[in-house]
Amino acid sequence: MSEPTVRTATDADAAALAALERDANLPALAHVFPADEHPFPTAEVEARWRRLLTDPDVTVEVVDGSSGDLLAFVAYDEQVLRHLAVHPSRWRLGWGRALVDRAVSRMGPEPRLWCLVDNRAARLLYEGLGWQETGREQPAEWPPYPAEVEYVRNEPDRPLTASEE
Repeated sequence: MSEPTVRTATDADAAALAALERDANLPALAHVFPADEHPFPTAEVEARWRRLLTDPDVTVEVVDGSSGDLLAFVAYDEQVLRHLAVHPSRWRLGWGRALVDRAVSRMGPEPRLWCLVDNRAARLLYEGLGWQETGREQPAEWPPYPAEVEYVRNEPDRPLTASEE
């Protein structure tokens, strides 16, 4: 696996962040957000990114593509891993794992995250990295408001066992 080159996002990245989120979510979450019933909320997602990029407590890091696009991002604060996406052309290269590890190494103790219950790929990633469900659920931000489950990472430095790798 080649490690992605990461930089801190700027205000100018809001539209590209929204575009990457759309490009990753449409194939990964079509079973949760059918596009014909729930079109991707591009304007709302871009507005959310604009807010996050100006929040001094949130770190947003990105991986640039060769044509001005983004290939991956991770957003987090001291306690919560807020957003993670990797472009489908880079899936299964270890970039998600690398970005989660990078974020966790910069977060405080017992980092948390929320993940859609029906996002099987993300849940497998997080669970493989030692995250555990807390049992708490909440509705997602976007219609049809599917359930999200909370995860916590109690032992961020715990080495993975052979069965987890």
